[in-house]
Amino acid sequence: MSQLKKGAVLNYLTIILTNVVGLLLTPFILRYLGKDEYGIFITIGALVGTISILDFGLNNTIVRFVAKYRAEKDRKGEENFLATAMIIYMIISFLVLVAGFFFYLNIESYFTKMTAEEIKIAKIMFVILIFNLAIRLPGGSFTGICSGYEAFVFPKTLNIVRYVLRSLTVVGVLLYGGRSIALVIVDTIFNISVVAVTAFYVFKKLKVRFKLHSFKRSFIAHILKYSVWVFVFALVGLFQWKAGHWVLGRISPPSVLTIYGIGITLGTYYGAFSTAISGVFLPRATQMSVDNATGEQLTDMMIKIGRLSFIALMFILTAFALYGRQFVFLWVGKTIGEEGSFQSWVIALMIMVAYTLPLVQHFGNSILEAKSKLSFKAILYLSFMIIGTGLGAIFAYSYGAIGMMAGSVIGWVIVQNVMNFYYHKVIKLNIPRFFKELANKTVLTIIIVAAIGYAINYIPGSGWLNFIIKGSAFTLVFAVLMYYMGLLEYEKQLIIKPIASRLKRK
Repeated sequence: MSQLKKGAVLNYLTIILTNVVGLLLTPFILRYLGKDEYGIFITIGALVGTISILDFGLNNTIVRFVAKYRAEKDRKGEENFLATAMIIYMIISFLVLVAGFFFYLNIESYFTKMTAEEIKIAKIMFVILIFNLAIRLPGGSFTGICSGYEAFVFPKTLNIVRYVLRSLTVVGVLLYGGRSIALVIVDTIFNISVVAVTAFYVFKKLKVRFKLHSFKRSFIAHILKYSVWVFVFALVGLFQWKAGHWVLGRISPPSVLTIYGIGITLGTYYGAFSTAISGVFLPRATQMSVDNATGEQLTDMMIKIGRLSFIALMFILTAFALYGRQFVFLWVGKTIGEEGSFQSWVIALMIMVAYTLPLVQHFGNSILEAKSKLSFKAILYLSFMIIGTGLGAIFAYSYGAIGMMAGSVIGWVIVQNVMNFYYHKVIKLNIPRFFKELANKTVLTIIIVAAIGYAINYIPGSGWLNFIIKGSAFTLVFAVLMYYMGLLEYEKQLIIKPIASRLKRK
């Protein structure tokens, strides 16, 4: 099996591991820290995550340029590029420390709803995480180099090992009385260790060298020109997932930040399932774009990928709408209470509903990238994410965490509607046909499944066993009805052929 295929398998394993361990670890951490300290923990993490955009997309640039120099067999150019990139990273690390110092001085005046003790905890965590970030950003270049060399297995395996060991260490630290400060120390130690091990692999195994043969301002400008759109999309992600913490941190106590953070966590897990499906088809789709496929041919591929993603997402979304409130209460309700669980469920549900169409149309992003038309989407998304954050800030004063998310969701919905117009008029995708084929057989099936699932919800009980029984019954109903009523013939073959092939080999 090639490095590429092994890397893909490890990538899916990482997604599954991250989601499963995250679901198990979150209530454990929450229970030991309490909802107030947990709110501080995730908010300071979000604040430091904001500063991490100073990376300026340089890591992605390293992957591209290293691959380019390797393809051209230009060893000297590669050495010079990596040395130049590291100089830029040193400047970035300095800017991180400067920005961190500025934020540190204003923590007390910004988080007005925190007590003196909570501010003290926040400041200590912030200092540790800024130190962590100043090392992690340049350290990430070594992982980028591995990707440029198509050496995917080692860094991905190392990341899985780190994640497992980090999770076990967190459990041990909490059991022995550690608090949030101890957790950020654990993360810092693991991050620095991974940087050191990856650097050793790059220098000793891949034989990579950093050597500055010449220093040209034009070369730096060329590097930054490529990374600018990666940076813009990083800003988009910032306003999507972290800006709410800034707003709520200003006007709300830490317990509200916990409720918001749990909703965000569940919402982000939702997208991973669709990405795992669409990622299998995206290389082929990108090649079609490069080969100047027609709009109708691209629409055909978008329909195939979109239907598979849509079916998987509708299973999760329908189940979460029906049984998610019970799940969230069982998951974290002992710590954040019934009302907090309800609000987290609503926030997660809002994210899932708003996030569904962008995930189903994820292939469109691949087309834009292949056609070098990402700039329109980047500017559009950034503009409406900022507007959505502003609306959320207004709503948050009256409706708290739910109001904050409502503003963001409005921005997402507007953007995706504009993007569909752009796909249809500029990229020449047949969007009306896409929606028609997407709904073909699936929508009616989902309505029937939802009606049966609603009836299943009347099974008496309230504990985990009751939830498992409901979830299992719903899964069985969804699988059977979707297979016989909702799938097209080629979609059925995607299920039948691998099973038949395995049975034949046996």
